[in-house]
Amino acid sequence: MSVEHASMRIIEGYAHGGTDLAADEVWAVEAHLEACRVCRDRLSAVVSAGVPAMASLVDTVWSGLEPQLAVTATMPRGRRWSAPLSRWMTPTMVPWLAMVMGVTLLALLLDLSDTGSGEVSLVLLLAPVLPVLGVAASWSRGLDPAYELTASVPRAGLYLVLRRTASVLGVVVPVLLVGGWVTGVMVAQWLLPCLAFTSTTLALGGVVGVTRAAVVLSTVWAGMVVAPTLATSRATFALQTDGLPAWGLILAIGIGVVIARRGAYTVLGAHR
Repeated sequence: MSVEHASMRIIEGYAHGGTDLAADEVWAVEAHLEACRVCRDRLSAVVSAGVPAMASLVDTVWSGLEPQLAVTATMPRGRRWSAPLSRWMTPTMVPWLAMVMGVTLLALLLDLSDTGSGEVSLVLLLAPVLPVLGVAASWSRGLDPAYELTASVPRAGLYLVLRRTASVLGVVVPVLLVGGWVTGVMVAQWLLPCLAFTSTTLALGGVVGVTRAAVVLSTVWAGMVVAPTLATSRATFALQTDGLPAWGLILAIGIGVVIARRGAYTVLGAHR
């Protein structure tokens, strides 16, 4: 299989700081350099020949690191399996996802034992906010000790936040699917609010921070939907099938805002 390499224009532009390249070109060449040794060698040659100041800086940094690397223990072979997984989630997400799954299973057990919220399934009641907790944990400054490093890497923006969101949904949605099937809740009733809340969290997170957005939206949901439902044992409009078009509209708006403000996720403020 032939491999398409970066052009010399892009390599040379990147070596000189990338100021003459479009943002998508910078992202593309950095992603390509991670896996292409040929282009890394070409970049090294360009830096050595055309950017002596940068080459000198690299040599200085390397001379300081090399003695430390010689005495640093290598990673055990058995732990290397986790490298691909780390691209999708952080270790801090694991307990949060376990908690989300536990809450879902508890809600399912309460539904099956008829000790839940009357005619409204607790699985349906909690579905919109469960993935939001995982998304907040995956993008939280307080929970991620490497948040500054994470926010400074080339693909830390929308690319990374969507990966982490997908990893959360990949765990939560199957659990909710089983819970909805057991309790007889229509898939669209919990899936649309679930996705709409997640997209709205990301959209609002680009302005006030993902964690703050998750807290605000969860509080609003608890006050305006959960509390009245538990008090009256009746489904509010947000939980009824008549409200599905509104959830679809919220989902579309959230996705549109995330795309329009995709640059907001590259700054440290998104980790608040």
